[in-house]
Amino acid sequence: MQTIGIKAPSSDTGHEPEDPSSRREDALLLLAGMAVAVGAVGAMLALTDIDSPLRAPFTLFFLLAAPGSAIGAALKGLEPWGRIIASVSGAVAVNLLVAQAMLALHLWSVRGGVAALTVIGSLIYLLVLVRRLRSRTPTRRTS
Repeated sequence: MQTIGIKAPSSDTGHEPEDPSSRREDALLLLAGMAVAVGAVGAMLALTDIDSPLRAPFTLFFLLAAPGSAIGAALKGLEPWGRIIASVSGAVAVNLLVAQAMLALHLWSVRGGVAALTVIGSLIYLLVLVRRLRSRTPTRRTS
């Protein structure tokens, strides 16, 4: 009795099998890009004082996503769910501390809060970048 096998398509057809992990990575990159765009629009709407029905939700997204993503980048060693919970909690805590400090100093404004959280998130990202660059460079040992 003869067994009939299924032949794999030849390589000259131009169709290569897709890797499922590359599709997932592409989807995550697209989602991250969309999140950055929504956050940037939210910050722009808040800073320029443009009246729009999307101003409140996009600004709220920015206020949570900017410090949250910076804290998440700093906590690279944690498990994914722990990292998400810690970064969201940290974002809420940073927002509350900024609001409390601005209210205590009688400096409260929406633009000031958005600017302060932008600066804080940028500083956290800068510290993460410096730490990663410092860990990559080999140290010289003189004998």
